[in-house]
Amino acid sequence: MQKRFWGTILLALTLFIPVSATAAIDIHIGFSLPPPIVFPAPPALIVIPDTYAYVVPDLDIDLFFWDGWWWRLWEGRWYRSHYYDRGWAYYDLVPGFYFDIDPDWRVFYRDHDWHGHRWNYERIPFAQLQKNWKNWQNDRHWERQRSWGVQDYRPRPSRERQELRQQRQQLYRQRPDVQQHQQQREQQRQQKQPQVQQPTRPQAQAPRQPQVQQPQARPPVQQPRQPQVQPPQRQEQRPQSQEPQRSRGRGEGEEREQRR
Repeated sequence: MQKRFWGTILLALTLFIPVSATAAIDIHIGFSLPPPIVFPAPPALIVIPDTYAYVVPDLDIDLFFWDGWWWRLWEGRWYRSHYYDRGWAYYDLVPGFYFDIDPDWRVFYRDHDWHGHRWNYERIPFAQLQKNWKNWQNDRHWERQRSWGVQDYRPRPSRERQELRQQRQQLYRQRPDVQQHQQQREQQRQQKQPQVQQPTRPQAQAPRQPQVQQPQARPPVQQPRQPQVQPPQRQEQRPQSQEPQRSRGRGEGEEREQRR
């Protein structure tokens, strides 16, 4: 029971994650999708020299196949799909192959001439491309042939190719439809950005000066009173005069006689 539960969870994650990731990357709300292209049969393609990008040559629009996706530039915006005739989704960047494409490739295709060399391009059926494009890219199939169908072909040095990419990038940015699309993108970004309210700062109050309490006046320290030392009074002892004791017997007899 527990194994069945975890198996169900794993299957749900496997089915859910790729769909969510694709939708998050490609779907962009706010831009209309290009009109569909009707083909009576799956189109044949040719490979552009110096690239692994393929193009449908007999259309009035540029429809490329590269890295497993179909690519289409419409109104200054890029779209891609796994199908050549439906399922287009907005792509927010310029695909990496595009600045390697010579802007005059249609003229070279018409004249069978690639920069002064005979171009014997090969039409590649759709089914053959779908089956082999990945192996051709991983094995560097067109480089090993050293031709891309061009007689006496000589690859450009990497530095020259880099300079050409920069020049084509500048020309691409000057296209009116691309500039208009950039303005639309900027407007959408400004509308989506949440307006952050700046927090109102409270008025700074002057710091209160600490009230310094004045030390209370201490009561005067009473000096301990010195005991007044009275000089000892001298008592003069006068000598008591002792009367001579009379003879008790004689005296008493005389008093008795007087009383009588």
